[in-house]
Amino acid sequence: VQLQASGGGLVQAGGSLRLSCVASGNTFSVNVFGWYRQAPGNQRELVASIRRRGSTNYKESVKGRFTISRDNAKNTVYLQMNSLKPDDTAIYYCGVGTSWPNDYWGQGTQVTVSS
Repeated sequence: VQLQASGGGLVQAGGSLRLSCVASGNTFSVNVFGWYRQAPGNQRELVASIRRRGSTNYKESVKGRFTISRDNAKNTVYLQMNSLKPDDTAIYYCGVGTSWPNDYWGQGTQVTVSS
């Protein structure tokens, strides 16, 4: 499975960005997509995940601001990020898997939120 993430950039606090991640290859076994992030000096953390049937989970600090969605027909997952804060600055990675979104990883996309 190959993953291609896009959509990062520089935005002011309070702004919005939408990340996209397209999966290709043998995606038959992929049941769950996730978005992770890693800030300098921090461990990679799961921000949001979505299962094939649509159930979602979010890190507490992004609830109400971020929305994860997916287009199964396009094997694409999105992360709409609103009301961005400087603490959201990180490299964002998409991951997919059968039971947990960490079997395959995409390259990261940088999100920088200025104050």
